[in-house]
Amino acid sequence: MVHQKVVIKNPTGLHLRPAGMLCKEAMQFKSLITFTFRENTANAKSVLSVLGACVKCGDEIELICEGEDEERALEALVAAVESGLGE
Repeated sequence: MVHQKVVIKNPTGLHLRPAGMLCKEAMQFKSLITFTFRENTANAKSVLSVLGACVKCGDEIELICEGEDEERALEALVAAVESGLGE
């Protein structure tokens, strides 16, 4: 298991479009990919789960990857979040 904290840079937080981008990126990997935010855990491969976390701009989440490609998954997801998830 690998994990890393990242800050959401999107001005509107993880609304539908960036949540979809995060899920699309996460679904490329076999690992279980979740994130924690305010003591809640969300499945990064589920748009509804990501939206339900209500993550806003400036919030810090901790990405957690567990599985055979966990390190590549974490690296890709951190890069996607830091790049603004397409916004």
